[in-house]
Amino acid sequence: MVSPMNASTSPKIVPPDLAAAYPWSGTWLDVDGGRMHYLDEGPRDAPVMLALHGNPTWSFYWRALIKNFSDRYRVVVPDHIGCGLSDKPQGWPYRLAGHIGNVERLVDHLGLKDITFVLHDWGGAIGMGAAGRRPELARRFIVTNTAAFRSERIPFSIAACKWPIYGPLAVRGFNGFARVATLRASAKGLSPAAKKGLLFPYSSWASRIATLRFVEDIPMDASHPSWSTLGAVEDDLEKLRDRPMLLIWGEKDFCFDASFREEWQRRFPEAQALSLNDVSHYVMEDAPERALEAMERFLERSSASE
Repeated sequence: MVSPMNASTSPKIVPPDLAAAYPWSGTWLDVDGGRMHYLDEGPRDAPVMLALHGNPTWSFYWRALIKNFSDRYRVVVPDHIGCGLSDKPQGWPYRLAGHIGNVERLVDHLGLKDITFVLHDWGGAIGMGAAGRRPELARRFIVTNTAAFRSERIPFSIAACKWPIYGPLAVRGFNGFARVATLRASAKGLSPAAKKGLLFPYSSWASRIATLRFVEDIPMDASHPSWSTLGAVEDDLEKLRDRPMLLIWGEKDFCFDASFREEWQRRFPEAQALSLNDVSHYVMEDAPERALEAMERFLERSSASE
């Protein structure tokens, strides 16, 4: 556990002008790195949905999912360490293995079983990593614009953020990664409220630590510390091949483009797929209604076939 002296803690209260969009307060769990904030909404005895966000978002990204399903599902949505309302330790390694371990810690703490994993961006590698280690807990998957396997593809603009000097200055100094994402990750453009909500936790150099570290943790070759971790996640996908899966893909994504969807379909040939040709990386911002409708149909069909 990282010492509190080495942790930067974000504000624990969402400002009033965001409360209508994000009306939940959540709670915190001590994990590796500090206190991890998470939402736990819905009946405690209901089927479980575990939604995992990516970089540079936080649980705010899943607000439409929570509002839609928490009357019938137990919807659990954590903020990864360094993100959202979780602690932002300055000395924590911020490696894939640590994030996977923290999700496992949350799952065990809450006693979650028969989990429907809902995954986006880094949430894909983290969530599939946790599910691959504990396949008996995984019921089905909803996968949106993400990867859980090694790839040689990376946009130049993201690769540049891995450069020494330039990366910290652009990402932590100017909040360039998160700010550019509010423009490039949405095909239709974010509403002012959505943009403010997504940027809210990342208001200073210290609070943007994970935004940079996630980029630096993208393993592009075997010399990277997380290369073997991602390789193990990739290998474990075979254990999950028989689980129902829905792919919802924003086809205008400049990062996780159609080739990533095709790779998921190659590895999970029975997966259902919805391609949204007018949607970019932030699927739940560009097309929440269509995404939720597809999820509803998938959950109904997969439950009926069990």
